[in-house]
This record gives sequence, structure tokens and C-alpha cells, in this order.
Amino acid sequence: MSDEKQLIERILADKSTSRRDFMVGATALGLTATSASALWTNRAHAATPKKGGHMIAGLNDSNTIDSLDPTTWNATTMIVIGRSVRDSLVEVGQDDSAAPGLAESWEASADAKEWRFKLRSGVEFSNGKSLTTEDVINSVNLHRGEDSKSGAKGVFEGIEDVSADGKDTVVFKLSSGNAAFPFLLTDYHMNIVPTVDGKADATSPIGTGCYILEEFEPGIRAVMKKNPNAWQGDDFGHVDSCELVTILDDTARVNALVTGEVHVINRPDLKTINRLKRKAGTQIIDTESNLAFTHPMRMEGAPYDNYDFRMALKLSTNREAFVDKVLYGYGVPGNDQPLGPKFASYDPDLKVDFDLDRARDHLKKSGHADTPIKYRFADTAYGGAGDAAQIFLEDWKKAGINVELVREPKDGYWSNVWNVKPFCACYWGPRPVEDMILSIAYISGAPWNDSNIANERVDELVTMARAELDAAKQKEMYTEVQALISDQGGTIVPAFGKDVAAASDKIGVPEKLGGGWEMDGGHFVKRWWVA
Repeated sequence: MSDEKQLIERILADKSTSRRDFMVGATALGLTATSASALWTNRAHAATPKKGGHMIAGLNDSNTIDSLDPTTWNATTMIVIGRSVRDSLVEVGQDDSAAPGLAESWEASADAKEWRFKLRSGVEFSNGKSLTTEDVINSVNLHRGEDSKSGAKGVFEGIEDVSADGKDTVVFKLSSGNAAFPFLLTDYHMNIVPTVDGKADATSPIGTGCYILEEFEPGIRAVMKKNPNAWQGDDFGHVDSCELVTILDDTARVNALVTGEVHVINRPDLKTINRLKRKAGTQIIDTESNLAFTHPMRMEGAPYDNYDFRMALKLSTNREAFVDKVLYGYGVPGNDQPLGPKFASYDPDLKVDFDLDRARDHLKKSGHADTPIKYRFADTAYGGAGDAAQIFLEDWKKAGINVELVREPKDGYWSNVWNVKPFCACYWGPRPVEDMILSIAYISGAPWNDSNIANERVDELVTMARAELDAAKQKEMYTEVQALISDQGGTIVPAFGKDVAAASDKIGVPEKLGGGWEMDGGHFVKRWWVA
């Protein structure tokens, strides 16, 4: 294949390319206007979903202790299964809006403290059971109350009561107004399961989604077939069946795509992504995102309870090097707080400098110059975590920090290391609104508060911002939250990244991909197709 033809195909494959840009580029490379126009027309035709076929995806982020219980989910494979087999009241649409799901419509009181969601009529679970308000209420209550162990408990702590009004309306009463409440119901934990004996059957394989779960081997594979009775069946659920295969090793995952063993992979190795781009028959799918690469230090114990020690680590972390050498340009420098550049409240002026001299001063002031620490990581934390660890180590040692790297096993990392060990690698998938990440991980006592930050002012501001209906005032509050967490928190955030996937050119991908998580918000099984 000629270099010109390869370049034309890459321009055509780039979903951000406009027709005008393509026509200018293609004709400059020697194509006639007629030929270029025909190629563009074929591209548009290829973007039309096709029905049928079997899709195989190789995914990172799966564990042998995975469960169908949504309260336990924290990684991509289970999120994808949930998005495919079950549904939520509201989902993040492909335009990043709060799109109707099992709720066809909703309305709020003037103070946004009461929300009424009208359920779709005629929706059935895959076993033929009709969806009821009881199913919705019991599913919501899995994530509420003192006894709940749900990772989303913090997201829904503002719900005072959830009840039914007639056969098709669910009413939420909140402790304070929340203009973004429908977005909270898009949380990947919040999918609807059937009620059995008066309780939500959290581990049930039965759902209302586009697919039926046929086989499930935690940490190994899952097989799904199309649900012929799915309420979304006309618009989504294009493939007849799909298999999800766990491939934790980055190189093995890319090789599986190149050899045709799988059709889709998440998180291709960015170190070799340019080579993969040039590979005939493959496409790179990248989406702007609030994906945050985080490195939590648990602040309840020494030396991480010491402000100066944490600052020494932060100031000796080279963010530009992380973007260049770990993300290979697929991201922007971070600033030690979780709200990325796609959030309306993101503060671009908040920066954390790479300053070894200041880092040494803080280390000396901390009194922990000789205190040994261990930094734990695995490549399942994020692609390139091993390379990042080496970059960190070099600079941390230059600052005088006595640190040892510990590579942990990939399987079990999220249960045995993250939120358990004092200092480790982590990532946080994107959320559509600020409250969803802050209430899960940065509020005192939140179950996924992996740095154990407990800042009264942050708690106060998040609660106030949640209820604030004036967008400008809310932004001011979130701006202060960002500054407080960046300065006083226990998390190093060197970068925000793009969501990057790769696929065979036999896989059709929509022009727009939804946010809320990687892989089209976790909806790729039902939204993508075999072309």
C-alpha cells in the first residue's frame, strides 16, 4: 500500500475529520474530487449500524472475584456486562446528555428536592417478568442506608426517600436540591435488577438489557446473546452475540487484536500505538475524557499524614514526562485533584509545578527524610503503570525520598492493594458530573475514599454545590474544592487521559461516543456492530 493511500485511510478513519477537511487533504494527496467524495460517502455508509454477527472483545480490568452484584463493581468488564444485560433509569447518551433509559421522562420540583421518574410501559426482564416500580425501588435501596456496602453509597446519600406513585412513577425525595440528579442515576452501579421475595436479587443474571448473559466465568470470560425482547432492540443491540475475554497483559491484548483472535480491545499499549495505527485492518478509537490517573496516599498514618511529606512527593512528580512517556500525548498534565478538563468547573489555572528544590525543602521540613516507603503498582491499574513507576522513582529519589517499588500481581489488585495499601497506582474512569466523583472518593468516610481525606471545608462545599442551582455559584464552589484537594489532599494526579480503544476495521463505531466511562460509556456491546 502506498504511503499516500495509507495517509488517506488514516485521515478517513479519524472520526474528528470533517468532510471539508477530508476533501482538502485527499485532493492534496492526488485524489480527484469525485474519488474523494465517493470515499467520504462510503465512510458515511459504513457508519450505519448493521445487524448480526458475533463480536469478541479482549478487555483489561477483570478479577476472579468479580460478581454480578453491582454494589461491588469498580472495573470495566463488569461495567460492560451491566450495561449490556441490565439497564438504568437514565443513561449517558452518545451526546453526553442525560438520556432516557428505563425512565422515559422525569420532572423536578422548583427547588430540585423532589424528582418524579415515569417508567416505560411494556418493559420486561429477559425471563418475561414485567418491570415494576418495586424492582426500581429495591434496586436503588441496594446503594442506600447504613448497612449498604455499595461503592456508590456516597452518590446516593442525598436520597431521603424513594417511593412509588401509582404503577409507573418512582418519586425521589432529596435532603437538598440537586439539579444534576438524573446524571447520578447513570452511575454504573445503579442498574435495575428484578425483585425476588421482596428484595432486589443483586446477583441475578436476569435483566432488561439488549443481551442475555449465557456464560460467566469471573476473571476469565463472559458470553452474551441478543435478547429478542429488549425494549431498545430496534435502535441498539446490533450484534447477535458477544464474548468478553479477559486479557490483562497489554502486549497480549494487542497481539490478540492483530492476529484476529478478538475484534475489539480496550486500553491498547500506548507505547506501541503508532505502530498499531499503521497496521492494516485496525482502527484507533480515542475520546476526550476526564479519565484521571491517580496515586492515592492514605492520610491516616505516617508518613502520609504529614503535609510536607505529601508535598515533597507531589512536587517531585514530573507531569509532563508522564504525558509524554506514559500517555504518548493522549492526555494533559494533572493537578492533584480529580476534576478533569471536560468538567464545566475545571480550573485550567490550577497547576502543580515540578520543582525538586522545593520538594527537598518540604521533605526536610517533614522530618521523614529517612523514612522508607513502598509504592505499589500493577499494569492492571492502568496501561504503562510500570513505566510510570520508573519515572516516578528516578525523580522521587532525586528529591531524597527513600522509596521502594513493589510490582503487585494483576489479578486481585483492586481488592488486595487499592484502598488497602498506603500508597499505590490507581485510575478513576470519567463521570458526567462533579458530584459523582467527589461524593464517592473525596468526602469524609466515603467507602472509596482511597486517600482517606477528611477535610471539613471540602465536605461542606460539595454538599453546598450539590444543592446550588446557580451554575456560576456552583462553579465557584467546585473551583475552591479543586484548590483544597490539590493542596491538602493525599492524591497525586499527574495527568488526565483520553479513553483509547482499538478495533478491527470490521467493527462499526458510531460517530459520537458517550462518556461516563471508557468503551462508549461501557455501552459498546449494544452500540457497536460488525460491519
